[in-house]
Amino acid sequence: MIIKQISIFMENTMGRLADVTALLAGAGINLRALSIADTAEFGILRMVADQPDMAVQLLKDAGFTARETDVIGIEVPDRPGELARIMALFRTEGVNIEYLYASLEHQSDKAVIILKVDDINAGLAILENHGFVTNPSF
Repeated sequence: MIIKQISIFMENTMGRLADVTALLAGAGINLRALSIADTAEFGILRMVADQPDMAVQLLKDAGFTARETDVIGIEVPDRPGELARIMALFRTEGVNIEYLYASLEHQSDKAVIILKVDDINAGLAILENHGFVTNPSF
């Protein structure tokens, strides 16, 4: 299923990540997965939260540049080779993966892989046609 991901563009300065996480924690928003890409001057924090709409509004109200993006969440067994199998499917079907990151779900021994692809509907169809469980939240 489609998951709402939050992307936050922020200066690469000391304490900025602490500011974001404290703001969300203070509102009772739980982070389920996250990834940071940075350069010397700025970074992009991508995250999945349990209340994405509220999180984006809080961030914007606090002066952060934040937006929501549709991504795919795939639940896979936490064992070697599962990611390779998904990558091979996308290569074979010609769907480009722009980026990905993952979160482990230890209660069920599953990993949830978050994918941003160039054609989200094609990506969902490929996964569902091959028996993968897509996850709207975790």
